Amino acid sequence: MKRFLFFLLVCLAASSSLFAQKKGDVMYVAVKSVNVKSSTGFFASTKGTLSYGAQVTVRSVSGSKVEVAAGTLTGWVASSALTSKRITVSTASTSASAKEIALAGKGFNEEVEGVYRTENANLDRAYAAIGAVESIVVDDEALKQFIVDGKLAGVEENN
Repeated sequence: MKRFLFFLLVCLAASSSLFAQKKGDVMYVAVKSVNVKSSTGFFASTKGTLSYGAQVTVRSVSGSKVEVAAGTLTGWVASSALTSKRITVSTASTSASAKEIALAGKGFNEEVEGVYRTENANLDRAYAAIGAVESIVVDDEALKQFIVDGKLAGVEENN
């Protein structure tokens, strides 16, 4: 049993390194948009924004943050916002929004929505509530001030 657990741990460790980003890897933005930051800090200044499907090249990795380059824009993004799967965004005229395309890429489609709708009678109200929450945008400086005013832990002084 101990040998099996040891073998399992070795396999797990080896497989995690296979999927980790490394310098020179080509990755794609897997979220609607992601802010490119000047450093790894949460409150680091935003240098620019990348949209769903944008191709980036990994420059370095620090924990859960990845330094990327996309054209002339370089900076740090969360590794969870990237995928190694190539994402192709069509430029053809379509009625699907970038948000819908992102959801489809994650397996959410009309068939799944249809099943979900039949099982949940108040789905339109729920979608409206989700839309309202998703539309809330909080400025980084306002969030930082809220944390400071509330004497909450975790504000990075330099970032």
